[in-house]
Amino acid sequence: MRYLLPLAAFALLAYPAAAQRQSPEAVARAALENAPVFDGHNDMPGQLRERFGNVIGSFDFNDGIDVPPSGWGSPSMHTDLPRLRQGQVGAQFWSVYVSASLPGPEAAVAVMEQIDVTKRLIARYPDQLELVTTAAEVEAAMRRGRIASMIGMEGGNAIADSLAVLRQMHALGARYLTLTHSATTRWADSATDVPRHGGLSEFGVLVVREMARLGMMVDLSHVSEETMHDALDAIGAPVIFSHSGARAVNGHARNVPDSVLERLPQEGGIVMVVGLPAFLDEDLRQHGANRAAEQARLNNLFLGQPQEVAARMAEWDRANAAPLATVSDMADHIDHVRAVAGIDHIGIGGDYDGMATGPVGMEDVSGYPALFTELARRGYSRTDLEKIANRNMLRVLREVEAHAASLTGMAPLETPVN
Repeated sequence: MRYLLPLAAFALLAYPAAAQRQSPEAVARAALENAPVFDGHNDMPGQLRERFGNVIGSFDFNDGIDVPPSGWGSPSMHTDLPRLRQGQVGAQFWSVYVSASLPGPEAAVAVMEQIDVTKRLIARYPDQLELVTTAAEVEAAMRRGRIASMIGMEGGNAIADSLAVLRQMHALGARYLTLTHSATTRWADSATDVPRHGGLSEFGVLVVREMARLGMMVDLSHVSEETMHDALDAIGAPVIFSHSGARAVNGHARNVPDSVLERLPQEGGIVMVVGLPAFLDEDLRQHGANRAAEQARLNNLFLGQPQEVAARMAEWDRANAAPLATVSDMADHIDHVRAVAGIDHIGIGGDYDGMATGPVGMEDVSGYPALFTELARRGYSRTDLEKIANRNMLRVLREVEAHAASLTGMAPLETPVN
C-alpha cells in the first residue's frame, strides 16, 4: 500500500536541506532581522563630552562623520543613527564613562552629567531611540522599531565609595556598573593596575550585593581575575563582561581567563565580545609591547632630546608596521568562549567610540552583519546567531531582574558615611 504524504509534510522534510543551502549572508541576515544586536558597550556619551562639551543643541545624530575633533578615539565618531540601522543594532548600552583618575566626588558629578546628556540625546530622537530599564521594555521598544537605549556606568570610582550614591545612580536609570576602569579603586582591583585588595575588599563585596538587590548588573570588564572570582562568589545572580575578549586567544589582562569562563555556565553570566583590535589580535598586542619597549629604550638613550627620540621612533614605525585585527579575529574569540562556556554565554560589546577603530571589516557600528556572516560561515546556526545577537543578553537581564525581585524584603545595605 502506498501512503501519500501531504505537500506540507514534504515541505517540512525538505526544509533542513534548504536551510543548509542558504548562504552565510542569508543566515546572518535572517538572524539579525529576527534578533537585532543588543550591544553591551558604546562610548558615544563620552564623545559628546569630549567633542561638544555636552552642548548638543546643534549636534545631528544622523551624522557622526562631520564632527569636531576629539583628543581620543578617531577623527570621526563610530556611531550615528544611520550606521546603527545599517549595523542591525536593536538595543544599546550607552556607556557613561569618566576618567579613573578623577576622585570620587568629581567622578560622581561627571557621570551624572553623562547620564543627563545621554537622556537628552535620546529624547531628541523619539522615533529612533527609546530610554528603557528592563528586558520587557527592551523587547517592546524593538518591536516598535526603536533602538532600545540603556545606560551603563563604566568605572566604580563614580559611586564615590558610597552605597547611597550607587542607589541614586540606579534610580537615575543606570543598569550596570563596571566595577573598575584602568585603575584600582579603594574597594576593587583593576586588571591593569597594581592590586591592593586581592580582588574585592569587604566594602567591594557590599557593593556587589547591593547591586544584586537593586537589579543592577555587575560588569567585570576591566577588573582583575581575583575580582572576577570574588564577585562571582558574592552575587548570586548572573554577571556580565560588557566588552571583553578571551585571554586564551589574546593574553591581554583585560580579557577573560578560562578559569572564569568555566564558571559562567553555572553562574549564568555572559561575555560580550569586544571589538578593540589590541584585545583581539595577539600579534598586535605583542607589537604594542615591543613599541613601548623601544620608546622606553630611546628615552633612556637620548635623555633631553625629544626630537631625536621622535625621529628614531618614526624610523622604527616604518620598519615595523602594526598588524591589523580583522573580523575573523573577533570570531576567534567567540569560538573560544563557545568552546569553554557554551553558546548561551556569548554576546557582543563593540566598545565603539572608545577606541581608534574597530577591526578591519567592522570599523564602526555598521559592521556587525559582517561578523555574523563570518560566524555563519563557520557553521553557527541561525538559532546560535540569534542567541549571540540579543537572546543571551535578554535572558541575563531577566534573570538579574528576577533575582532582585526575590530580594524585595531585604533592606538596603548600610555603611557609615565617611
